[in-house]
Parts: sequence; C-alpha cells; structure tokens
Amino acid sequence: MDNWPVLTALAVSVLGLAAADVPPMHSLQPPDTGAVLVNPGMGWVLHYYDNVPANYGSRLAPSDTVEDFPGLSTVYLRIPWSYVEPEEGAFNWSVVDTPAQRWIARGKRIAFRFSCSESWLRYATPRWVQEAGAAGHGFEPGKGAIQGGPLWEPDFEDPVFLDRLDRFLAAAAARYDGDPTVDFIDVGSFGVWGEGHTFHSSQLAYSAETIIRHIDLHTKHFSRTLLAANDDFRLQDRGPGAVDHAREHGLTLRDDSILVQGGEHAYFSAEQAQGFWPTVPVILESEHYGGSRDRGNWRDGAGYLEAVERYHASYVSIHWWPREFLAENEELVARINRRLGYRLQLAQASWTARVDLRDTLTWRASWRNAGVAPCYLGGTPCLTLKDPDDGIVAVFADESFNVRDLPVGEPGADLSVSQEVQFRLPFQLRGGTYRLFVSVGTRQGTPTIALPLPGDDGQRRYLLGEVAVTGDYDLRVGVLSQRGEQWLLPVTYTVHRELPEGSRPFCHFDEAGHIAFQGVPEADSDLDALRLPGETTIPCVFTVPAEARGKSFQVAIGLWVPERVGEPDERLIPDRGGQDRRQPVGRLVVDEDGAARLEADAG
Repeated sequence: MDNWPVLTALAVSVLGLAAADVPPMHSLQPPDTGAVLVNPGMGWVLHYYDNVPANYGSRLAPSDTVEDFPGLSTVYLRIPWSYVEPEEGAFNWSVVDTPAQRWIARGKRIAFRFSCSESWLRYATPRWVQEAGAAGHGFEPGKGAIQGGPLWEPDFEDPVFLDRLDRFLAAAAARYDGDPTVDFIDVGSFGVWGEGHTFHSSQLAYSAETIIRHIDLHTKHFSRTLLAANDDFRLQDRGPGAVDHAREHGLTLRDDSILVQGGEHAYFSAEQAQGFWPTVPVILESEHYGGSRDRGNWRDGAGYLEAVERYHASYVSIHWWPREFLAENEELVARINRRLGYRLQLAQASWTARVDLRDTLTWRASWRNAGVAPCYLGGTPCLTLKDPDDGIVAVFADESFNVRDLPVGEPGADLSVSQEVQFRLPFQLRGGTYRLFVSVGTRQGTPTIALPLPGDDGQRRYLLGEVAVTGDYDLRVGVLSQRGEQWLLPVTYTVHRELPEGSRPFCHFDEAGHIAFQGVPEADSDLDALRLPGETTIPCVFTVPAEARGKSFQVAIGLWVPERVGEPDERLIPDRGGQDRRQPVGRLVVDEDGAARLEADAG
C-alpha cells in the first residue's frame, strides 16, 4: 500500500444534508507521469524497407526490434511489387512476412507500400507485366522518358498493367485486409517511389482520373484496412480532385519528405490535412534524415514537430538508421511523443469510498486529450475492483462515454470533459475492501489504451485507491464456552441500516457442504435490537449431537427474515460473506468425548 496514490476523503453536504448522510468520496488529481505511450492507431514508424531493401533495417539482427526507440509502434514495409510477385501468380510473401513477424511478436504493428516505379531499379513493376503486353516508358532520373532508358515505368493508364495490378492487390488483400496487426496500406502504385508524381522518373503528366483509378483499385480490395493517399496526388497540375476523392472514400492523407527543404518550405500540405485529421489518422514521413541534416534543412528538427502540430498527425516516420536518428534527436523525439496522436489524461477522479452492496458506486471524472489528434478507435472508461490476491471481482464500463469525443487543442489547452455515472454492483460481489483500477478499452472492460498514470498492473489498468464494499451488517464472534450440555458462542452484529422487521440470527454447522446441525439465539435475547443501526451481541446456543463426535464442521453465521422464506433476499447480506449470504467464522472441532473448540478463520 506504500505505492498507492494519496487519497483525500471528501465528506460532502448536498441539499442541506448532514455529511454523515452522504457517502464520503475518495478524490485525487493524478499527474501525467510523462511516460511514452505505445497505443493503437498512432506512433513512430520504422522504415524497415525503404523501397531500397538495404534501407533501413539491414543493420538490425533478426532479434533486434529496436525496443529502445521510445514510441515505436509500427514497422513499415515499403517495397517494389516485383520483389513480392517475381513471377505471375507466384508470390514470395516471405519478403514482408519475415520482418513483420519480428515486430508482431513484440506487440507492434505493420504497414505497407507496394511501388511500381523506382529510380534505382529497372523493374519495380515485375518484368513479366511488360512481357504480358503492358505499355511503358524507358527513363533516366533527371532526364525523364527517353528511348532505351535504363529504367522502366509502366504507363499508369495501360489496361494490361491495371489488370495485373488488380490481381496483385486482390492477392494482397486476401492476406492482409482487416488484419488487426496492419495499421495502414499506402496507395503506392502510382508514380516514382509510389509518391504520386513522376518528377524523378518519366516526368510524364497524368490526370487526376488516372490516380482515382488507382485509388479505386485499392478500395475495391481493401475495405477493412485504412488506406493512405499521398498529398502529391495533386501535383503536376492535377488539382485537388484525386485527394478529394480519397477523402470522400475514407482514405487518410500522408505527406512524404517533410524537411526535404528548410524554413517556410519544410512542408506544404497542412491545409489539406484539415479535411482528414478530424476523422482519420494523418501520416507524416520526414525526408531521409541524413540528407536533410547534411543540406542544413533539418537543424534541430523543430519543423517536424511543427508539422505534427499543424497536420494533427498520428504517425511520424523514422526515415533513417533508427539508432543514429534517435541519438541525434533524442529531445525532439521526446517532445513529439508528448503530442503525437492522442494522449488521454485522467485529470480528476472521485468515487464512493464506502458503498453498500445494495447501492450504486458513484464515479466522477474529468478526462482530456493532450495529443494533437482524436483517439479514432475510441474507448470506454472502465473501473475494475480487485481483491488482495489480484483477482478481478467487479468490472464497470461506462458505455455512455467514449474517449473518441475528447477534443484536441493547442499545447497546454485544458479541454477537459466531465464524466459522472452510477454503477450498480453485481449480485456475486462480496463485501470487503478492494483496490480500484481505471482503464480505457472495450465495452466489455478489456483495456486497450495505455494511460500516463502510475500503478499499471501490467494489463493497462491503473491503481487509484480503495473501495470498501459493505452489506447490511458485519459480525464478529467471541470465545466459545460450555454451559451444561449446551455450548454458547457470542456473536456481535454491527448493523449498518435499519433492517426488516422480524430479522433473526442463524448459525449453521456444515459437513461436506450440507448443514449438519444448527444453533439458535440465546433465550431472552433482544432480537428487536437487531433492526437498528449499531452493535448488538446475541449469543448462539447449540448442542453437539452424538453423531458429531470425532468430526469437524464449518461454522457459518448470518441474519435472515422468516417472512421471506424461499425468496432471493431471504438472507440479509453480511460484509464479509459468500454468495450464499453467510459469513464463515471458523471450524468447530468436536473430540471423541464431545468436547468442542472453535478454530477461527485467519483474519
């Protein structure tokens, strides 16, 4: 308990009621721990393949998944189509599945781009597509389309090319569409490097309608996985038509090569992003870090953070050798991690400190999103009660509150949203003192989102404090004594509220799960006193039957209402009882000569 948050018990007075009439509340304002959070739908993206297979995962051992890079969530497999389908209909999925499984095994996710034109490889589109009759152009980077050029680019409108691309995308979608480990897939089949332009390849201009065909081929097959459209789809005098089409069909926007230039030209598409980020996660890719750095454009990388803010980005790339990038940009990475995507903060929380099993647990909270983007996947706040053995005894999910709806704003803006809910306790919950955890996740209470809170239980539930759950009464037993042929066990009842008229004690002695014999209240006991809140001692009197000699019995005590026989609430609820509404107090051990002793339960 030394590591638990400090709690403040607030006894409040509402509508003139005395403090004693209102349940006390625990309250706290948990600080943001500053922890780096790896959450669904956001994070740093490592370019394992960056078109050129040697960049940037080739230096990593198979066991090295760069766990030391804070906030790394996704590995990006950006590779030419020809590497995956070297012969028509013969796929080498191992090219992407092998590195993918390394990160998936660590709980990370993957993303793809399959390109059809490269400035370093003659056949990014497989050669067999050309041999099948697809038209195309030879080109040389910097010179454009030339007869006999060393590299080949398909005519992006050619029907043979589009037919074979359609078949390839169908095969890829059969494997990856809807896979929960796949974060996004780029529409990368148009333009050099899949970036949506031909400036460094054929330099030929295509219409927006051509790009829309490529978008539609992807949406035809990938209906369950997020697709990304490149901001450069609007270049070469095409206008915004293709980008608008992408937005209207649920695609997101990615902007490649942030800081390829410096200063005010560090990026160009922040305004375009305004049409995307409110509903889908925006993706940013920096220029190859080393090139930007060496040209003097990178400087301290502040332009990258500024782009995260302006675009409301959820993903940013590590577009370089990852550890070199981290070593030279550690503070920048830390600053981006504090704003990238969403960061759900529990600004304030209060809950009923002591709750009766017949009542409801009150929860009040104030939530805010300290990131730049919404939590698109959404999530339900949930409270979990755990016993001292870390067992889950109750789960309360508030389906009326979705963290997706938390607004985003400038750094430091307080856009908190209040939550208040009453949770009905489950019938199987027993009385006791339980640890209270908060989480955000599914409607069923499964945590899915990491929070910047202390006290993580290892499953994304975070310790807040305690809840005392009480029943109608508590009880404790005294010392067993003998009075002639009878035995007397003092029982002190602490009654929390006025009980039903006619409430009576019972005392059961169980053998093998069945009641072997019973005790009765001592004659002349003031049973009517049980109805009123406070302490009342009523001894249990019993005689040990002859057949009980040499045996032991579980002793269970409680209160019942004779007029309710056969009803679910026949027995009243003890604070520390079981589901049968009886409180075990120990074992009665009977010697062969009939002498009895009570071996009390521990605690």
